[in-house]
Amino acid sequence: MLLNLSIKNFAIVSFVEIDWQQGMTTITGETGAGKSIAIDALGLCLGERATTNTVRPGSQKAELSAHFDIANNDKAIAWLAAHDLTQDGECLIRRVITAEGRSKAYINGSAVPLAQLKALGQFLINIHGQHDHQLLIKSHEQRKLLDGYAGHQNLLEKLKSQQKQWQQLQLEFKLLEQNHQQRQAQQQLLQYQVKELDEFNLQEQEFPQLENDYKRHSNSQQLLTLSEQCVKQLDNSEQFSMLSLLQKCSDDITELAELDSNASELAQLVNEARIQLEEASNDLIHYQQSIDIDPQAYALIEERYSTALQLARKHQVAPENLVSFHANLSQQLTTLQQDDDRLLNMANELEQCQSKYLDIAKKLSKSRAKAAKSLQQRITTSIQQLNMPDACFELSICPKQQTTPSEFGIDEIEFLVSMNPGQPLEALHKVASGGELSRISLAIQVILAERVVTPTLIFDEVDVGISGPTAAMVGQQLQLLGENTQVICVTHLPQVASKGHQQLFVTKLTDGKHTQTSVSMLSKESREREIARLLAGDSITESSLANARDMLAS
Repeated sequence: MLLNLSIKNFAIVSFVEIDWQQGMTTITGETGAGKSIAIDALGLCLGERATTNTVRPGSQKAELSAHFDIANNDKAIAWLAAHDLTQDGECLIRRVITAEGRSKAYINGSAVPLAQLKALGQFLINIHGQHDHQLLIKSHEQRKLLDGYAGHQNLLEKLKSQQKQWQQLQLEFKLLEQNHQQRQAQQQLLQYQVKELDEFNLQEQEFPQLENDYKRHSNSQQLLTLSEQCVKQLDNSEQFSMLSLLQKCSDDITELAELDSNASELAQLVNEARIQLEEASNDLIHYQQSIDIDPQAYALIEERYSTALQLARKHQVAPENLVSFHANLSQQLTTLQQDDDRLLNMANELEQCQSKYLDIAKKLSKSRAKAAKSLQQRITTSIQQLNMPDACFELSICPKQQTTPSEFGIDEIEFLVSMNPGQPLEALHKVASGGELSRISLAIQVILAERVVTPTLIFDEVDVGISGPTAAMVGQQLQLLGENTQVICVTHLPQVASKGHQQLFVTKLTDGKHTQTSVSMLSKESREREIARLLAGDSITESSLANARDMLAS
């Protein structure tokens, strides 16, 4: 429950601090005094967006804080624990708004984004506004009210999840279907290209070897001639032989080393050079003998090398990248074929998804129908007690015409009402007047409030448009509601204000230059005078005071 609300430099409030009690608290005051100022401040504490006139004129910032006892509020405790904001069964929310419009929010001293205030707020306070009855004629609001009464949150979440899955599948199916012809044309081209490259079957690192073999075979005659010349120069020439000259040099240096040991290393180096040259000569002879002038082998190599170059030019890739290009085309073709297979299977998958959706939607419809019987009976009883003795209320639930899955199910929900005997049931907006709508809305809000898990319920002038015995009945219903939960009610009706377990009075003071709003808890005597003022206006008489005492006593 709400324990304390502190308001500083907000709108026309300089500073107000309010301690709240259990039960029903009513808030009254003169017209224009700002009776809803506390409600507006609480709304900001719970994440509502600030307007340009939030900060009191002449002030740098507005500061609002709300202190809650959450010892018995399991959902709020769980939410705070999940966000590491727990603080021993209490919750302090603080909001700071600058004159420039910047805003900061805190929960138990930790800075948080505005969205977290909203998320936590749903477990702390439920606010019913004076314009809720205007929403009552909207079909989406009627559906929302029925689902709220029936506790359909889990079913609606399952339905929304299934509907979202269906939407994603449907989108994927349409995209695949739209691109089907384009994929077919692309697939035909890829099949031709991949088949051509499959048949050529160039292997990894084959092209460099193929290129080398081509050069070797195409220059085999030149290789043979050059190698033969080198062999002759090394050893087989009668006029000149490198090996014979090096052998003569090696012998001379060896003899020199025998005469002078300082030449020993030179002799060794020259001898090693002679040995290496002999090995090179032998290897060159073997290389010369390995040169094979085979026109048939050369023709095969030339053909494969030429084909590789042609395919590389055709596909505008480097020859050495032809293998990776081939693999990439094959992967593209596989992907296209998988898309076609996916398209064939998706019709069945969509059907299964829609079937699961319908199962949940039908379960929701059945539960709605059951809840509607109970709710319409309770609303009928309640509005008859609110000075509409012949009124009859009914909830109509019909299947939607469209078959496309919706996140809210397959039902069209409409509130129907008959205000007089013999009058047929018709849509709410066609029959009920503004005052009747207010009463019906209030009846629904009170009934729904019993189902709400939030420990604090706020009614902000929801009794607009009613008076007399009807107002007294409204006050009694709110008072009964306050027996089990904390109820805060902003009202202008004495019949409602007198039913509160305690009463706050809002007044506006001005010195001609500045305006100030204050909020005070009324004592027994001052409460009698305030109820009398609501009954008789500013001219309070003994009669109006006596009437006020009777109202408070009852």
